[in-house]
Amino acid sequence: MSRHVAIVTDSTAYLPPQTMGRHGITAVPLTVVLGDRALEEGTEISARSLALALQKRRSVTTSRPSPDMFAAAYRTAAEAGATGIVSLHLSAEFSGTYDSAVLAAKEAPVPVRVVDTGMVAMALGFCALAAAETAEADGTLDEAVAAAEKRAVSTSAYFYVDTLDYLRRGGRIGATQALLGSALAVKPLLQLDGGRIELLEKVRTASKAIARLEEIVAERAGRSEVDIAVHHLAAPERAAALAERLRERIPGLVELHVSEVGAVIGAHTGPGLLGAVVSPR
Repeated sequence: MSRHVAIVTDSTAYLPPQTMGRHGITAVPLTVVLGDRALEEGTEISARSLALALQKRRSVTTSRPSPDMFAAAYRTAAEAGATGIVSLHLSAEFSGTYDSAVLAAKEAPVPVRVVDTGMVAMALGFCALAAAETAEADGTLDEAVAAAEKRAVSTSAYFYVDTLDYLRRGGRIGATQALLGSALAVKPLLQLDGGRIELLEKVRTASKAIARLEEIVAERAGRSEVDIAVHHLAAPERAAALAERLRERIPGLVELHVSEVGAVIGAHTGPGLLGAVVSPR
């Protein structure tokens, strides 16, 4: 891989470690605060531990990386020979991660382009991969940024949650919507729209909601070449079944990733999350 443009993202991209290693992508971790313990996502707390804590209704919050953490990542990339860095992050509507990266970029030893992708999970991961592939093909800093931004514009993310309560607690969705969902016992389908979580549809039962999620993803994918990611939290059977059905239904499927989300996203969605990312090539 050409190292003249380095790619940095954050731990909410949920890229497989082998994929990050193959493309030379660095992920700066966010922090999960469990009770009085601050733990780095991906290394110090697992999604399963987080799910158990949520089920026991323990206090869970999240925190952005410090500018110093980004500064260290940028220095390491420069020392490895990078002459420019593309730093791609989850939506600034969700976290101050983007702001920390911007502060660190001002003092970096090489030019750093910080991008708010408006995405999260593999919707962010696919943006990082697009930038990395452009860099590998000897693309410039501007070309790598453009590739990531183009992928972000075309990518869609949809997800089902058993309850809106975790999103309400974290301030990611309005209390009125959460109350409505609870009162009517509906199962919400959500989407990323403009960097925010928006209510897409309300369905009466979990099985109908998941079937509708499948329909939406298949319709969005169409017959073009697409990459798909299926995410879950403490729902591996649901995820595997959805992935298999999508594999059969989407003729242009290129890559299909199935993974459990990390602790940061899990803290705001709760156990039972089932999500799907559609990213046209």
